[in-house]
Amino acid sequence: MVPTFPFSAVVSPGDAADMAQALLLCAVSPEIGGVLVRGEKGTAKSTTVRALAALLPPVTVVPDCRFSCDPAAPDPACPDAAAHRPGAVERPARLVELPVGATEDRVIGSLHLQRALAAGVTEYEPGLLAAAHRGLLYVDEVNLLHDHLVDLLLDAAAMGRSTVERDGVSVAHAARFVLVGTMNPEEGELRPQLLDRFGLTVEVAAPRDAGARAEVVRRRLAFDADPDAFTAAWGPADRELAARIAAARAALPAVELPDAALAAIAAVCTAFDVDGMRADIVTARAAVAHAAWHGRERVGREDIRAAARLALPHRRRRNPFDAPGLDEELLDRILDGQDLDPEPPQGRARGDEQPAGDGADPADQPEQAERPDDAGAGDAAARSAGSADGPAAGTGPQDPAEDPGRPADTAAGTDGTDGTAGTGGTAGQGRPVGPGPQAGTAGDPFRTRLFAVRGVGAGEAGRRSRAVTSTGRTVGAEPFGGGTGPVHLTATVRAAAPHQLARGRTGPGLVLAGRDVRLAVREGRESNLVLFCVDASGSMGARARMDQVRTAVLSLLLDAYQRRDKVGLVTFRGSEATLVLPPTGSVDVAARRLAELPVGGRTPLAEGLLLAGETVRRERIRDPRRRPLLVVVTDGRATAGQDAVARSLRVAGHLARSGVSSLVLDCETGRFRMGLARGLSRALQAELVPLAGVRADEVAGAVRAREVA
Repeated sequence: MVPTFPFSAVVSPGDAADMAQALLLCAVSPEIGGVLVRGEKGTAKSTTVRALAALLPPVTVVPDCRFSCDPAAPDPACPDAAAHRPGAVERPARLVELPVGATEDRVIGSLHLQRALAAGVTEYEPGLLAAAHRGLLYVDEVNLLHDHLVDLLLDAAAMGRSTVERDGVSVAHAARFVLVGTMNPEEGELRPQLLDRFGLTVEVAAPRDAGARAEVVRRRLAFDADPDAFTAAWGPADRELAARIAAARAALPAVELPDAALAAIAAVCTAFDVDGMRADIVTARAAVAHAAWHGRERVGREDIRAAARLALPHRRRRNPFDAPGLDEELLDRILDGQDLDPEPPQGRARGDEQPAGDGADPADQPEQAERPDDAGAGDAAARSAGSADGPAAGTGPQDPAEDPGRPADTAAGTDGTDGTAGTGGTAGQGRPVGPGPQAGTAGDPFRTRLFAVRGVGAGEAGRRSRAVTSTGRTVGAEPFGGGTGPVHLTATVRAAAPHQLARGRTGPGLVLAGRDVRLAVREGRESNLVLFCVDASGSMGARARMDQVRTAVLSLLLDAYQRRDKVGLVTFRGSEATLVLPPTGSVDVAARRLAELPVGGRTPLAEGLLLAGETVRRERIRDPRRRPLLVVVTDGRATAGQDAVARSLRVAGHLARSGVSSLVLDCETGRFRMGLARGLSRALQAELVPLAGVRADEVAGAVRAREVA
């Protein structure tokens, strides 16, 4: 067995305090509903989650029950109920990992195909949800999980059971687990329905302190050099944490939640205007768990504050552009106004012992004081430690400029140091070229019409255009020809049935040949890439045009978030082009990139088209089945460099020959028009849409109305 990096080695004074505390609270009280950990890559998210499993108390199960029934209260509807034997068996708590590429059959289980074909027996083979019952279900990169798997998780989380009705199987079994997800917000956001199912959420970031980073590397190298010795050295600290979790679980039922505490929780949730009642329930459960963890018999102010900081930030978001966070000054004012115990909460009843290691426990850390520049965003970003490949040991204070959830109107500005848009750059490199006049802010995003690609494609799974995908409804079957996909059982049996006598079948079961196998053909929805290439030069109306185009891009991105599309933005001005917004589905990143766009200078149209073509080429390598639509927003002028117009037309012709589907939005205004955009549209073999002033709703409407051939 490969040693796991110890939980205590990840946790030390000041590092990953919120992440560790949230995980430990869910270990004490699984009813909290799990944890979502958001943060940049290399911040020990996965390492910390995997290390937690070793601290969980063992689970007592019915012998030989594949569904982990509790001997004290076995599930009467368990599919293995007829085979239950008296007695009890103790086994370690499970950490079941759900890969983002898992199939539906693997998640919920399905017909045992080998038994069905060989013996003609209908037998259910459990999936990952059954294995995770009474344990942890961990989804790394949960924001990349396909929608059909998200639906399965939502059903199981809501009902506590998994129901399977397929392939002649009708089974329902208990599926109660602690759902833990990790994600990098730059790779896209999470569906609101699934986000709300996570009881707690935390933000993590790599340490900015040199000493903390050095300690991260030191521990990682020590673990890699001798995992057994490193794990043994941290064994006492891990065992102490495990004992404390078990003690807190045992004390949990006796913790009192007085009416004053309930009133305070309700006041906090009301003041922060959260939707529904789940926030109140989760906060109450987390507060009780926090009190039990600290050995207190009664929930107090400190417990409510700690619970609210973890349970409310992600429930305050009204749309994906809202930053996850909590105003802790407001939280303190609300709690100060409640009639809670005036005396400070007492320490742990069993003493002030602390785990080994760095001499401090993450859940005992004093609450971090709010930084002046974080007002309104709270302290949702937890301090974390991380190495390039996982475990961490310590952190320094988080840099406010690194907050991934800052809204567009407060995003770090325009110096280009944090990757936000604000200055020009070399095409494809983003090198600053100096300050320039800035366009105004974008308007409020608006709802857009549905844009569906004509016909049936074969792109990445999404929620927009019809396509043959790995998910969706089964519309037919095709012979197995070395492809991949689910087996169409009925079609396979139907293909084999006429040949049974010729193959000498004499008993039960089915005699199959390779040519009988049929794969299911499923029709679902695909996602697309909409790439804007926008003239940001000093041409007539450029400033107003940029405001409206930016609003349209934000609106398209909001729609893309809901439909799992990608949206990108290239701007060109001066003598260079800049990839302001790399193709993404992350609305948080988009809000920062689009906060400020520079305007002014000459018009390097050819450079903009070249960078757009290079961006499409790279995306085709990453997502070869995702069909792009290039939207060129220009008045057709090209004034940068010698023979600028002819060069732009040559680049446009190359894009057309490479199969890029395009749309040209003509922004030329004034009484006398040169009609230069028409020549560009002909070279691109694109539809020309004249838009006076480029109203944002017209931009989005034109994109939605365009059908990709």
